[in-house]
Amino acid sequence: MTMKRNTGRAPRRGSVFERLAAFSYRHRWGAVLVWVALVAGITAASTAVGSAYHNDFALPGTDSQAARSVLERHGSAQADASVQIVVEDAGGIRGAAVEARVGAMLGKVAGLPGVRDVRGPYDDRAAISRDGTVGYATVALDAPAGDVPVEDVRRIVDTAEAVEGDGLRAAVGGDAVRGAEEGGGGAAEGAGILGALVILVFLFGSLVAASLPVVTAVFAVGGSIGLIALASHLASVADFTPPVMMLVGLGVGIDYALLVFSRYRGELLRGAGPAEATRVALDAAGRTVFFAGCTVIVALMGLVALGLGPLQGVALAVALTVLVTMAATLTLLPALLGLFGARIARRVAARAAGAGGRPEGAAWRRWAAGVQRRPWAALLVPMVALGALALPAAQMRLGFADAGNDPASTSSRQAYDMLASGFGPGFNGPLVVVVDGGHARVAADVRRALDSAPGIAATAGPLPTGDASVRTVVAFPDSAPQDEATSELVHRLRTGVLPPLERETGAELLVGGPTAATEDFAATVTDRMPLFVAIVVGLSALLLLVVFRSVLIPLKAALLNLVSIGAALGVVTLVFQHGWFGVQAGPIEAFIPVMIFAIVFGLSMDYEVFLLARIQEEWERTRDPQAAVREGLAATGKVITAAATIMIVVFAAFILTPDRMLQQFGLGLAVAILLDAVVIRCLIVPAVMRLLGRGAWWFPAPRARRPPEPAPEHP
Repeated sequence: MTMKRNTGRAPRRGSVFERLAAFSYRHRWGAVLVWVALVAGITAASTAVGSAYHNDFALPGTDSQAARSVLERHGSAQADASVQIVVEDAGGIRGAAVEARVGAMLGKVAGLPGVRDVRGPYDDRAAISRDGTVGYATVALDAPAGDVPVEDVRRIVDTAEAVEGDGLRAAVGGDAVRGAEEGGGGAAEGAGILGALVILVFLFGSLVAASLPVVTAVFAVGGSIGLIALASHLASVADFTPPVMMLVGLGVGIDYALLVFSRYRGELLRGAGPAEATRVALDAAGRTVFFAGCTVIVALMGLVALGLGPLQGVALAVALTVLVTMAATLTLLPALLGLFGARIARRVAARAAGAGGRPEGAAWRRWAAGVQRRPWAALLVPMVALGALALPAAQMRLGFADAGNDPASTSSRQAYDMLASGFGPGFNGPLVVVVDGGHARVAADVRRALDSAPGIAATAGPLPTGDASVRTVVAFPDSAPQDEATSELVHRLRTGVLPPLERETGAELLVGGPTAATEDFAATVTDRMPLFVAIVVGLSALLLLVVFRSVLIPLKAALLNLVSIGAALGVVTLVFQHGWFGVQAGPIEAFIPVMIFAIVFGLSMDYEVFLLARIQEEWERTRDPQAAVREGLAATGKVITAAATIMIVVFAAFILTPDRMLQQFGLGLAVAILLDAVVIRCLIVPAVMRLLGRGAWWFPAPRARRPPEPAPEHP
């Protein structure tokens, strides 16, 4: 009689990631069909219901928001519920023939859908320039700019431009027109996916294997976009959110799937079958992906601390995208490996046989050894270079792009240039001074004070509202909306020109309008940035402290991430603010620094975990800190480089879009990932770990005596 030996130990129970992978692998067709049904259902629902994206830039507590609230409360028309039709003729627009043509065109515009009223240039002498060559008509819409159907706006543009000919030019400007003319990522997204696919094919030598990370990312992004479109009916979500979600979702989705697939391929090379390789890959790499995704989400949630409505909506949307991407990587990818595992295993075996048994990571091992021989040079030279790149970021000027940054071919840009030519550069960014209360002549006193203030080219008003106690005075700066002189003018009016009048009259004087609102938004972001950085860095460092049981490693990771992000923002400043490489100079979009910081800080921590987890594994095994660094870089260098290259390609593709915001976002993310993967991970981290030696793993004694906890394995 044969008896089974009792070892006294319970059979090993796999981690939740391994069990999830095994379930998805066994029920592969069901898992794939569930994902197809979910994405199809979400897409169908969002298509049927539509989206309700809305840019809510309300900033409670600021002068511009207070001015807007007063006007809305007292019955003033909304400033963004209109567009301007600008006409120009070098021979003058007051001639009978030109006036007849312009009048006929405006009559047609008045009958178009979405138009509430039209006030032509001949109805107001102030609407025609002093030389008589430029004039504008104000077209009042029946809804705010963001709510007017794009088709209605395009009809207005087409009708206005039809009057052109015989020296007469026409263009249409306004927020509604800019929104109708903006294009999405489109070709950029396709270019990013194609570039990533090419890299994956070279990496794995198989189109089928290369397609799996891309398919996983596309499913995740497709589901996320539909969910956010539905959520936009319940919360305020900015209209620029979808392209940002695509940008991040494609990069992160391909990145996470690649890390799991790389571990899967490694298990196949060790002789495991497809089923076992899938379980082991998700058991090890799944943990890392989960921690990496949580880090990105934590960083994005730090944006909530800023208290800025539009950023909160974008942060929640991108965090949801990362969450769905994690779910797709942990459930859909194992199912796809179950469907195509046998074919992939044959291809991997064939490539391994052709490689002649050459060891993996030999070049990276030699590189790490070279860095360890000269650690100070490998540390100081890159740090000086990164510091030099980061210096321009200290002079970054925040704002928002306006029609002056649009392509020259757009109607909004042409209208902007024509108005600036006829009425002065400040005409495109008027300041609206709201007079609330006081005696009857206080508004006239305000206008006289503004007329004598330096930096003011002209004024208009006082203009009445629905309440006799509230008046507005419009001030036109003698500088363009994005000029630093305009920012200084807003500050001077609020602190020097208007306060004495408030004390004398008892009225409340508020400087509002789009230009002032931009200044307030930028100032708010700048003021709250330190708190945001402290929250993100603190929480991320705490996570690393728990995972690696080290004091110095979290501090080192936080510092290096700050340096790489600062350098990336410095590059963005040089290109877009200073106009390098022929780019039109202008301010950096006010929310770009915080968004880049949140996303890049999270992604940088991903690579930190991937590398240090393997270094820690070797350290626990050998207690040789230098050998641990060499083996860790040898095991992770290839996959980190490939993952970073794919992200760089996806992010850089968005530089091809016509949208200035997406260009800044794409360039900032691409440069940050490039610096992080190449300079930080390949040079500075090995050098710092060499200099720290055993001290890198120091932890207070009470905790150090506890049994070591398993760190996330690298795929």
